[in-house]
Amino acid sequence: MDSLPHAVTPVTRAAALRFWLKLGFISFGGPAGQISIMHQELVERRRWISERRFMHALNYCMILPGPEAQQLATYIGWLLHGSWGGIVAGALFVLPSLLILMALSWLYLAFGDVPAVAGVLYGIKPAVTAIVLFAAYRIGSRVLKNGVLWAVAAAAFAGLFIFQLPFPAIILAAACVGWLGGWLAPERFRAGGGHGAGAARLTGRALIDDDTPLPDHARQRWRRTLVYALAGAGGWLLVMGALIAFFGWQATLTQMGWFFTKAALLTFGGAYAVLPYVYQGGVEHYQWLSGPQMIDGLALGETTPGPLIMVVAYVGFVGAWLKQVFGADSLVLAGMAGAVVATYFTFLPSFLFILIGGPMVEATRHELKFTAPLTAITAAVVGVVVNLALFFAYHVLWPAGPAGVFDGVAAAIAVAALLALFRFKLGVIPVIAASALLGLTWRLASV
Repeated sequence: MDSLPHAVTPVTRAAALRFWLKLGFISFGGPAGQISIMHQELVERRRWISERRFMHALNYCMILPGPEAQQLATYIGWLLHGSWGGIVAGALFVLPSLLILMALSWLYLAFGDVPAVAGVLYGIKPAVTAIVLFAAYRIGSRVLKNGVLWAVAAAAFAGLFIFQLPFPAIILAAACVGWLGGWLAPERFRAGGGHGAGAARLTGRALIDDDTPLPDHARQRWRRTLVYALAGAGGWLLVMGALIAFFGWQATLTQMGWFFTKAALLTFGGAYAVLPYVYQGGVEHYQWLSGPQMIDGLALGETTPGPLIMVVAYVGFVGAWLKQVFGADSLVLAGMAGAVVATYFTFLPSFLFILIGGPMVEATRHELKFTAPLTAITAAVVGVVVNLALFFAYHVLWPAGPAGVFDGVAAAIAVAALLALFRFKLGVIPVIAASALLGLTWRLASV
């Protein structure tokens, strides 16, 4: 490791374990905010991975179904320490959120509305809007290096905001543009570049740098790929078979396992693309919970660490509780079982995508025909994130709809959060905490 200046040393498993556990508790702000936190910690501060390697991994995770931030954590953990590192990183990204959401779901169902909670949520929502905007700025400043990529981002934004195209169509179109661009204008779609190089000069080389050779576990081995595929299929069949054996195919927990498997495999675009599908299934088809309860769950999900798609744990908890799957005297146990089932079947495919696909992705880092489409996809994601920020802002600032009154206090909190992030360079956690305090103070003073 003599080539690693500035005390960049190999990361021990204990150090990685501590970091991934910490990340699980501080990963607020939705996928954009979580990716921003990982970039700050892993690329800029700790130098565990270079800018180019980080963005290459992110590009791959963006095109997968499922939660891209959790998959990115799994990918980097796998790159550092093999399958053990990937499983630990991905699991710890989810576990704190699962435990917190089970506790909040229990409080929600057992004790009803709490005025103080409404005040905290009131302050956090405009802060989340600011965090998403800030994340779009950070990603855009690294990715949009020329006019062509700016045009891709603008087209993605227009496709969602004006024409309301589905997210998979946006991703597919961006990939096609990148594939063509890789042939016609390769210099416009080359990954990495000046920003990453500048970061390396300022902070030293990364542990996993642009030219670091692949470790053995990151090399393509078809036998190992087959083992992972069989293990994943076995894990799914084992749990699903147990649910069918104990409860039957039509039982609530079994149907949850099947439904959330489909949600994990058939939906692209992260949590906000999955949520309409979850709403349709959980509320309209299976009637596990009501529409207002689903909206309350989304608010809880926005204010807890971990991926926003962890709202599935809330859906599973509430659905199993209300359906009394273990009887009227075991509601809490039923809720916990529903949350665990929903989480397990939602996230199992994510681990397989990384453990199976990671070696193939690493092998293509220097092949422009593969990296150019991923570069275009990342540029499109900038437009998608800006669209998401505007969606948040609209619902936060006009909570009653276009005919309602503009919420000036929420706007002031959003502006203050933006200033804290852009001007004073504060972290996500202090911004969320301060905004929650402001919202709580305002609501209690208004009573």
